[in-house]
Amino acid sequence: MTTSTPDGARTGSTRASHPDDGIGPSTGEAALVPRGMRIAGAYSWRFVAIVLALVPIGWLIAQAKIIVIPVLVAALLASLLSPLMKWLMHRARFPKWAALVVTLLVLFTAVSVLIYLVITQFASGLRFDVDAIQTQYQDFLALLENSWLHVTQEQITQATSQAISWFQSNVTNLLSSAVSAGSTAVAIATGALVTLFTLIFYLLDGRVIWLFIVTLFPRAARAAVDGAGLRGWESIGHYVRVQIVVALINAVGIGIGAAVLQVPFAIPIAIIVFLASFVPFVGAFASGTLAVVIALGANGLVNALIMLVIVVGVMQLESHVLQPLIMGNAVKVHPLGVLLAVSAGSIFGGIAGAVFAVPLVASAKVVVQYIASGEWHGLPDPTKVGRPPEPKPNRIVARVRETRGTDRKADPRHDEHDS
Repeated sequence: MTTSTPDGARTGSTRASHPDDGIGPSTGEAALVPRGMRIAGAYSWRFVAIVLALVPIGWLIAQAKIIVIPVLVAALLASLLSPLMKWLMHRARFPKWAALVVTLLVLFTAVSVLIYLVITQFASGLRFDVDAIQTQYQDFLALLENSWLHVTQEQITQATSQAISWFQSNVTNLLSSAVSAGSTAVAIATGALVTLFTLIFYLLDGRVIWLFIVTLFPRAARAAVDGAGLRGWESIGHYVRVQIVVALINAVGIGIGAAVLQVPFAIPIAIIVFLASFVPFVGAFASGTLAVVIALGANGLVNALIMLVIVVGVMQLESHVLQPLIMGNAVKVHPLGVLLAVSAGSIFGGIAGAVFAVPLVASAKVVVQYIASGEWHGLPDPTKVGRPPEPKPNRIVARVRETRGTDRKADPRHDEHDS
């Protein structure tokens, strides 16, 4: 910004007169406020504005969670299955519709196998000795009370009640919108259908849908939005694929340990561990605790302690080997950041928030880094790339008229007709 004297001479930039000040002029009342406080104030009101803008967005998401959650689940599944569909189309030369059908069949087969294994295990007719379980439970309580922990039965009962209440409240929150309009079965069916159809459209027209979203932004920002979105999507895909490997290792380790110790329902325990491991750190620990409780009730204290050692060993393997080496390279989020993201997600979004917290944080990190790097400067508008230039209608009309006029002059029959 420049100023001018009454005779019209320009005196230069006012900002240049205060090279040491990046936040407004240092004259008048502003000179009484330290520069650091002005910088802190500038950051503060912008942060408050961002938070105030996110509050109504969060409220809308909470009101429409019966739709938002299936859409997010479909996004995770699409990021997992899209490499398979691309491979079928480009390497195996499948038509697009055939690649989609094969990809969905792979997904349905995997889900069906898990459901079949759980059903067959529970249909085997295994029964617990209730009297033996009660005796072992009382012995375990006496051991805790006489130990240095001095845990009483009332404390255990209170903690168990709180855990059950937390789980029930989160499940109720997930389905409350649908329960008000119908039954839980209808809600589950609705969510499954929304997930399926959204997944199909993600796989078929994901790029078209994304470019439509990009067109909602100003032209100057479209290259940045498109590049950041693509990198965020790649980050989510890496997270889902690597998390499946981590979850599979956790499930195999705990499942084999339960089978060797002859813990009932070893296969369902492994499946529960696999599904719960999609919540980093917390999921495997909670599902492993279930295995220890079943071992305690069925086989006694010694068997349960051995099962506990196996669960702790698997947890250490995940924390010190799998997370840093595999998950760290794919997501590039510090383990403390992962733990805080899971905790914040569970507080604000319950079970669904804990599941989606880490991929969203990893994606947001990549998006911010790409936009801040400025690599998108000079890139063309992604919504216009690959489209032929649209000729102007007036030029087309002029060209047609010129051509017709030339043909008319070159044809002698027109001259005879005119005469």
